[in-house]
Amino acid sequence: MSMSITHLGTGSRGNSTLIECGEQRVLIDQGFSGRQLEKRLGRIDLKVDDITAVLITHHHGDHGGGAGIVQRKWNLPIYCNTRTADELGLKNVNLFESLEALEFGSELAILPVPVPHDGADNVAFIASHRGERAAVVTDLGSWTEELSTHLRGCQHISLEANYDTARLWNGPYPYSLKERISGRGGHLSNDQSGEFLAEIVTDATRSIVLTHLSDKNNKPHMAESTVLHHIGEVFTGDIAISAQDGPDFSHHIGQSQLEYLPQRGLTL
Repeated sequence: MSMSITHLGTGSRGNSTLIECGEQRVLIDQGFSGRQLEKRLGRIDLKVDDITAVLITHHHGDHGGGAGIVQRKWNLPIYCNTRTADELGLKNVNLFESLEALEFGSELAILPVPVPHDGADNVAFIASHRGERAAVVTDLGSWTEELSTHLRGCQHISLEANYDTARLWNGPYPYSLKERISGRGGHLSNDQSGEFLAEIVTDATRSIVLTHLSDKNNKPHMAESTVLHHIGEVFTGDIAISAQDGPDFSHHIGQSQLEYLPQRGLTL
């Protein structure tokens, strides 16, 4: 048995990531409509009924806006903290506290770790299986020593690289929005993502996925090259970009090679 991670799609139009470990299939976030979730899971030969549980990082619509539909239509168990449940109007959920490990079967544990993000009680999730760990971290404008400690040495790290600084400040957004995005509680720039990864990558880290790239303020090649500038001397594994219109690939945790999915022409 191994653990794998598949990004169904990341970005401002919706986020969801699948963690698989044996018979356990857990979604991190559900920011899609029910129809979109069905299509994306269908590309990897799964149905929504196959999902064990849905864990929500925070209440913003692109991360938790689709939680209610999977609870009502498919009766999937939802896990989130109190503020997220209140903001999304969710009832009958499984509430957790930060740093309280959640267990799914006997082989998979997932730890929520606090993440700084304006107007939300955001968490990262670190999935563990037989000593191997995979982290999913998004929507943060900075990081804490506590977060660094928990992420350091993970076999897999999925981390947002939201914007290129020059493109953001020279782009069309209002000044107030540019300030919010680039602030401590906003999002990570490509350079910040590289700096953060340089702190937490070790010899154990075999794969990295850069997520939540802005359509207007970033480009995949810019994100990858900027991050590699910071970590190229310490990281020898695989680096990939998660697109909005996924899923495109899966990582089997602990391996350096990603598995590309068949191109089935996902219609969005």
